[in-house]
Amino acid sequence: MKNTLKGFGAALCVTLPLLAQTPAQAAAQSADPALVQRGAYLAKVGDCVACHTAPKGKPFAGGLPMATPMGQIYTTNITPDQQTGIGGYTEEDFARAMREGVAKDGHNLYPAMPYPSYAKVNDDDMKALYAYFMSGVAPVQQANREPDIKWPLNMRWPLKFWNMVFLEKGVYQDKPGKDVAWNRGAYLIQGLGHCGSCHTPRGIAFQEKALDESGSAFLTGGLLDGWFAANLTGEHNVGLGRWNDQDLQAFLKTGANRHASAFGSMTSVINNSTQGMNDTDIAAMSTYLKSLPPAGGSGAAPYKYDPQATKVSLNRPADNEGARVYTAYCMHCHGVDGRGFAPMLAPLSGNPNVLEKDPSSLINVTLNGTEDLVIGGIPAPYPMPKYAPVLNDQQIADVLTFVRAGWNNGAPAVTAEDVAKLRKSTHAAR
Repeated sequence: MKNTLKGFGAALCVTLPLLAQTPAQAAAQSADPALVQRGAYLAKVGDCVACHTAPKGKPFAGGLPMATPMGQIYTTNITPDQQTGIGGYTEEDFARAMREGVAKDGHNLYPAMPYPSYAKVNDDDMKALYAYFMSGVAPVQQANREPDIKWPLNMRWPLKFWNMVFLEKGVYQDKPGKDVAWNRGAYLIQGLGHCGSCHTPRGIAFQEKALDESGSAFLTGGLLDGWFAANLTGEHNVGLGRWNDQDLQAFLKTGANRHASAFGSMTSVINNSTQGMNDTDIAAMSTYLKSLPPAGGSGAAPYKYDPQATKVSLNRPADNEGARVYTAYCMHCHGVDGRGFAPMLAPLSGNPNVLEKDPSSLINVTLNGTEDLVIGGIPAPYPMPKYAPVLNDQQIADVLTFVRAGWNNGAPAVTAEDVAKLRKSTHAAR
């Protein structure tokens, strides 16, 4: 009997710690390594690290500031830390936060978290993501920071009504009549890739105006946090109408092609997400995007390169302040002909970002430059420098107006007031 009790006591000592385990600890012990590896890939597809990692911060520990119309918010800690992260989340808690924007304690997340897109993620992928975040990510104890939003706008209960109106529940369902590649691409673009979060215009309630190709506004470009995310439809001038599959796949893998180079927020997407995706998924995304009909744009005639008028201006830059600035600061990289030296140095003639009606991205990248594209661990050799300390608002307006008119680009002029507004909002040094 004594030995039996001793054996029972030993079993109890083993069982009690198991009962005390957190969901993260239990998941870590039981996770299939292959499932964790798949979850790591899916987290890369979703570019989770870009938003949930602050500059010089630890991966997934949160703290990245994000501008919203109501004020600045900060991304949250999604490491499996028990006190400050998601270590206490069950798989059901995790799926609810991802798909419905509701945290474990019941508070609503701001829709800067792209849960309207993640609502489309299927159960198998959700399970793999949970396994990865619980056992493939190092826990970091770092408290979440409260948003800089004043009362009453900081109240979260109205988000319940936002969800009732704008959140479409239900995982992605394959479209009849479409092949495997198209459906895979649609699933990635609309779901984990959450491309619409940036590239679809938002309405008055900060909702995406369309969540898939059935809406005419889907992926027609959108202004967010000082950048204008490009049109991804088949529009000829500002979209992907002149890009073939090889162009698009090269851009997703390297951030550059013969038409344009990535900058701003897209740099992070290339660095942390798409370059690490497999070729099959990249091809599927290209297949889907290239199937989208033209939408958005200004209705201008299809772009046709013409260097003559611009060449004359550059031969006598004293007559044109924009040409003078271009000659001094831009021509050595982007060329007299505006064609740059693609893919190393972006062209300006016919570049969709140059032709876009909204000049926000051009102003922002001229003021603040862009982070390095890092492909295969090697930084791009010629990143765009910041000119905020060098050029004043009028000079930047002049040179961008020159570029947008040059080489038959035909885009609207930029004003010094446009530049001043973005200089202030991005805290660019004068």
